Amino acid sequence: MRVLVQRVASAAVSVDGEVVGAIRPEGQGLLALVGVTHDDDAEKAAQLAEKLWQLRILDDEKSAADLDAPILVISQFTLYANTKKGRRPAWNAAARGGVAEPIVAAFAAALRNLGAQVQTGVFGADMQVELVNDGPVTLLLEL
Repeated sequence: MRVLVQRVASAAVSVDGEVVGAIRPEGQGLLALVGVTHDDDAEKAAQLAEKLWQLRILDDEKSAADLDAPILVISQFTLYANTKKGRRPAWNAAARGGVAEPIVAAFAAALRNLGAQVQTGVFGADMQVELVNDGPVTLLLEL
């Protein structure tokens, strides 16, 4: 499982021109793009959610937990693209939708169980994501 996290001043995700998830924190928030591979499960999702929730990447080395910062979670299978050969990415390391969708949902649920304010995109939809990256700060989290 991979989570590409960006510290943001704001972020929103739209489907068919309609905003389905947005965070506009008073200070900072996090955008979490979540990729799932074949051996991931709800336990890994919970561990990674805890890591993200406690990660000290906000101002003054604070975490989302410290500041009650909102988090926008969006599924992103392209985090498992294989670009080593040729010019066309291969997607064989990304879990199929039937496997990945409940794990992404488990990740968001684990964050909520920790106390996070979580917004989400729509799994499998053609989404447009807008964000104002703060810093910029972008990190790749893995277990």
